[in-house]
Amino acid sequence: MIVEARLQTRTRLLGLLPLTLFILHFLYYARYGGLSYICWVCNLGNLLLAVGLLFGRPELIRVAVFWLIPGLPLWLWFTVLQGGWLLTSALSHIGGLITGLLALKQVGAGKRTWIFALGWFLLLQLLSRSLTPPELNVNIAHEVYPGWEDNFAGYWTFWLASTGLATVGCWALGIVLWSIFPPPPAQPVSRARPHCG
Repeated sequence: MIVEARLQTRTRLLGLLPLTLFILHFLYYARYGGLSYICWVCNLGNLLLAVGLLFGRPELIRVAVFWLIPGLPLWLWFTVLQGGWLLTSALSHIGGLITGLLALKQVGAGKRTWIFALGWFLLLQLLSRSLTPPELNVNIAHEVYPGWEDNFAGYWTFWLASTGLATVGCWALGIVLWSIFPPPPAQPVSRARPHCG
């Protein structure tokens, strides 16, 4: 019987870093308002990464990294370059991604992770549509992204196009990650014979 390689204890303890970054960012929003912003897929990626590391769940680590990777350039473009820089946000985007890549080096990429990553995003989008204010447009769950209104007949055509783009992006990222971070060799389960003492 073959099993996936277990995470070493020191790798699992790395989960404390993204957990701390998530909590700091959460506390910032709790104190200054806008708590719904914590629901962005990249912010929740730190929480998912922390859970995956602390509980030794490679599939959660992989999905978290899938969204932390595009989350960094999107955060830089839509937030930092627009003058919305926050220390807790910078720490969570940069620190979370570095931690995730270190963990991914040990657990390797999964061949079908892109499907789970897309499912995670769609679930968060559905929850954002139900739980966050429309004016914040968290995870583009409520309306066409500002500046793109003239390109789409309405929200649902925008949603179909953006979901199609996310699907292709996840699939392509899956191929890239699979080539950079191949899965570690599976370890056989030892079947030691019981002996009488």
